[in-house]
Amino acid sequence: MSTKNNLTIYWSLLNYKEWNLYLAATAKGLCFVGSQNMPFDELSVWANKRFPGIPLTEDREILIPYESEVIEYLEGKRKCFTVSYDVKGTPFQQAVWSALSEIPYGHTKTYSDIANIIKKPAAVRAVGTAIGANPLLIAVPCHRIVGKNGNLTGYRGGLDMKSDLLDIERKGLI
Repeated sequence: MSTKNNLTIYWSLLNYKEWNLYLAATAKGLCFVGSQNMPFDELSVWANKRFPGIPLTEDREILIPYESEVIEYLEGKRKCFTVSYDVKGTPFQQAVWSALSEIPYGHTKTYSDIANIIKKPAAVRAVGTAIGANPLLIAVPCHRIVGKNGNLTGYRGGLDMKSDLLDIERKGLI
């Protein structure tokens, strides 16, 4: 049985200090960064939804460049990612994810800010939904989104992970 264009999703589990994250990539680039300490099911459910019928193959060697950049980020040594991405989403999601990628390291924006940046000021809830669908935690920095009052709000990785990522960035600005 052949798969769509012989596509394969390669994955590995990044274990670095207290961080345990599943990473996945296609031949085109990084396509998934998982939540802290979540089981493999987070990746497999996502893959079955976004890439139905495409096999998941463990291959740490292929993921090394992606792991290296995530580790550098977690160490406070990397402020932006240079690896290629392979993200699937609607044009609206892509616009939101692109706007997230423009938020400077160590800074935050609100959902309303993102809605205004993409020129859809009335689409704040839809922006929130698109942010929640971001498959590239850390690399596409949805952790830099806060509530209008500056408080931490929902995050697929959980508020502890979000807080930890923002702390890394605060320390990186010193």
